[in-house]
Amino acid sequence: MSAIGRVAGKVGDLAFKAFTAGLGVATIYLTATFSANVYTGISWHKAQQFTSSRLIEGNILFLISSFMK
Repeated sequence: MSAIGRVAGKVGDLAFKAFTAGLGVATIYLTATFSANVYTGISWHKAQQFTSSRLIEGNILFLISSFMK
């Protein structure tokens, strides 16, 4: 193998390692942000359910109190 071939092989190996390392970092980043977004979405959804149930409860109490007058 010539010197140029060895250098080209090392450059190719280095490029491949850099590429796969970049894919690994991107995978970790996307996993972390996806998990954070799922947690945020579930928290938001639970807050909406709580607000809705409180609103319904408040409307029922208002209707009952208006009929009691």
